[in-house]
Amino acid sequence: MDTQRQLQLAPLLAKKSFFLFGPRATGKTTLVRQQLAEKAFIIDLLDSRYFLRLSSAPHELESLIAATPADIIVIDEIQRIPELLNEIHRLIETRNLTFLLTGSSARKLRRGRANLLAGRVWNAGMYPLIYNEIPEFDLSRYLRYGGMPAVYLSEYPEEELDAYVNTYLKEEILSERLIRRLPPFSRFLKTISMANGEMINFTKLANDCQVPPSTVTEYVGLLEDTLIGFLLPAWSESKKRKAIKTGKFYFFDLGITHMLAGTQALDRNSNLYGKSFEQFICMELRAYLSYRRKRLPLTYWRSKSGHEVDFLIGTHTAIEVKASSKISKNDLKGLNYLKEEGVFQNLILVSQDPISTLTSSILTVPWQKFLSDLWQDKFV
Repeated sequence: MDTQRQLQLAPLLAKKSFFLFGPRATGKTTLVRQQLAEKAFIIDLLDSRYFLRLSSAPHELESLIAATPADIIVIDEIQRIPELLNEIHRLIETRNLTFLLTGSSARKLRRGRANLLAGRVWNAGMYPLIYNEIPEFDLSRYLRYGGMPAVYLSEYPEEELDAYVNTYLKEEILSERLIRRLPPFSRFLKTISMANGEMINFTKLANDCQVPPSTVTEYVGLLEDTLIGFLLPAWSESKKRKAIKTGKFYFFDLGITHMLAGTQALDRNSNLYGKSFEQFICMELRAYLSYRRKRLPLTYWRSKSGHEVDFLIGTHTAIEVKASSKISKNDLKGLNYLKEEGVFQNLILVSQDPISTLTSSILTVPWQKFLSDLWQDKFV
């Protein structure tokens, strides 16, 4: 099955050099080879020939580049040799070269005090497959196994997920000395996966994992730095009702969430199904804002009395997500309370109800139409 990715690299690189960061197995290398193979000189630092040569002598990057007529230089897995960034800085300044620097973690670069090329290189993100990148999209399959290309397209998705979790999330993170001991980190991954999509409580997580709260804070930071998870901040500027300020934690992919949590089946009528559908929409929103270069925050709102709206895009669009196949007035409650703030132009309920309605300025829309309209820039 061929997939056409939404992220287009050539228009980005026509403007500036870029870091392209994304979790492992989201398809960065494949995207580069599909879109830039005929335009760029590609240096893959997973290739031992390049790695050994440049890690011992970063200055040889210039001589490698001099032998190619390409206008774009791609360095894949840049975090493997952070010292190259000084050479890249010099070549951008002296030769006006354009670079695409891909990686799965900025943590190693920051911890090594690497030159992050501020002002000379912009940032772009890479995410798992999204709805309109997958022909004959299967919602049930996606909610269960997620959107990493090697998983969604596999005949054996559970095997692929198991390999990813055990080889990368555990062994590789341990081997890179990002954590000191594997057992507490494994307990943490299991525990936080069970709380995926919920407000993060560091004290409770620490108690459940049998580690100090400071260790949980370190682990959450590690997942963010390696792009395996992220915190969705709370929008706390509501005036009518006092808002909670605690962020929610999400893993970057549904399949990873379920594998870590030990999910055996995803029952259509379960609470877990509803949370998975909500995370699916969240992933789409993140990818849309990143790929379309929309510099708007993605947040959520929850009042201290418990009224909640799942996702807010800037102060423009508020989105509530329900897995219901038939919505009710009760499903509109959070949006109605948020509407009293008089801030958001678009109030949208996304569900699996096939019928669209407009009631009291709240649009209810089937998820397929919502995603189609979103990517046509109708809401933002």
